[in-house]
Amino acid sequence: VQLQASGGGLVQPGGSLRLSCVASGSGFNINQWGWYRQAPGKQREMVATITRGDNTRYPDSVKGRFTISRDNAKNTVYLQMNSLKPEDAAVYYCNVVGDESGRIATYWGRGTLVTVSS
Repeated sequence: VQLQASGGGLVQPGGSLRLSCVASGSGFNINQWGWYRQAPGKQREMVATITRGDNTRYPDSVKGRFTISRDNAKNTVYLQMNSLKPEDAAVYYCNVVGDESGRIATYWGRGTLVTVSS
């Protein structure tokens, strides 16, 4: 499975960005999509997850501002980020968890950089 994330860039505080992540490959049944981020000097943290049943989770730091969604037909997950703050700046990573040949597997994309600055 390969994950290709895109949509990062420079945005002013209060602005919006939409990240996309496309999954390619076969033999893998995705049970959960996720977005994580890692800022310099900090641990990677979960930003949003969505399950096959469309259950979503967000940390309080982004709740109400970020929305995760998916398009099964396109094997794509999105992260709509609104009201961005400087503390949202980080490298954002796409993640999938699923079944592969009878075992649970997880894959990560290479990340896309989000910079929030005036």
